[in-house]
Amino acid sequence: MNSQATTPLPGASGPLGGYRVLELGSTASGPFCARLLADFGAEVVKVEAREGDPIRGLGETVDGKSLYAATICRNKQIISIDLRTSKGRDLLRRMLPHFDAVVENFRPGTLEKWELGFDVLASLRPGIVLTRVSGYGQTGPYTARPGYGVIGEAMSGLRHLIGDADRPPSRVAMPLTDYISGLYAALGTLMALLHRERTGEGQVVDVSLIESAFSFMEAHVPAFEKAGIVGMRAGPRLPNSAPNTLFPTGDGSHIHIAALADAVFRRLAVAMDRPELATDPRFALQAVRNENEVELEALIGEWTRAHDLAHLKSVLEAADVPATNVYTVADIFDDPHFKSRDMLVPTPDDDLGEVTLAGVVPKMSASPGRIRWAGHRVGQDTRDVLQKLAGQSPAEIDALEAEGVIACDPRRPGR
Repeated sequence: MNSQATTPLPGASGPLGGYRVLELGSTASGPFCARLLADFGAEVVKVEAREGDPIRGLGETVDGKSLYAATICRNKQIISIDLRTSKGRDLLRRMLPHFDAVVENFRPGTLEKWELGFDVLASLRPGIVLTRVSGYGQTGPYTARPGYGVIGEAMSGLRHLIGDADRPPSRVAMPLTDYISGLYAALGTLMALLHRERTGEGQVVDVSLIESAFSFMEAHVPAFEKAGIVGMRAGPRLPNSAPNTLFPTGDGSHIHIAALADAVFRRLAVAMDRPELATDPRFALQAVRNENEVELEALIGEWTRAHDLAHLKSVLEAADVPATNVYTVADIFDDPHFKSRDMLVPTPDDDLGEVTLAGVVPKMSASPGRIRWAGHRVGQDTRDVLQKLAGQSPAEIDALEAEGVIACDPRRPGR
């Protein structure tokens, strides 16, 4: 536990209650890492510039409220400090002794330029954990290059596998690599805190966007080294697992059927009223199904085209064959399973009254996380946090605001 004996925030719960995390940087990877920690009870203080995290300009807005920020900034206290000023950095140093971890995703060298590198942080807070997310990592010939998730995705080889083989590589319409990196960053932060509990020693957690995406390519590394095989895009298929792809339905939709295991394929054959396919030498075993994938998919597609989606889902569910249509968000809102698992959470919001956010993952039986509030406005908690953690008086805060060192939410007057 934090040697500063942090008192958990009111209503805080979860295994990280009592830990404080300072979030620096912007956009998706660092904020997602800190959001995960906040969901499980960590007291997260996010520092933004006066203009706010650029993520507030991504996605949809309602009445001027960023809906993306409402979710990725949830459970956090939001303060605004201009870290380009010496007084702003001095405020950060004053607060550092109260924090267990710092999460940042600036370009490598930025903290050092501001005299806020790990050595400085560790002198202010022995045992501090500094989690750093960057495009290429803190070392190596590319470390100074600007990095974005999609660039790391492309260089990792992951993007080469997304899309159809007869078209240029596609991409997922969201910052996939930033989220992968945020997961690794959160995992690394927790492991570093666990190490500190055992040894008292802090450390740097170095997370690279390109390496995070590349780690998902693990099966392709020995395949290339030993067999010279370079994986290729396969559209909706998962290679070497036939049948495992989308099939057209009679009502103009599609259904994804995943019957790669031999036992599951036998159940699919019965559901199709084609039990002989399960003993056909072309399809009886997974290895030969892969060799005859096109022919097999044609037979299954002929069957799916003869029925509408609802009928196919009903038949395949009864046969215990994994299958589904490709959901939209609208489908998710209508699905009872998501609601029963608390994956659509109506959440209090100071501006909208209430907003539905994606639920907490993973579910934990003894120490679950939860969503306490939606993302705050820029500078909404500046006054409270600076009084509590930097020892600033209301008059000192007013002076700093007048100088432009900090920004306070005008709708949250000082008390």
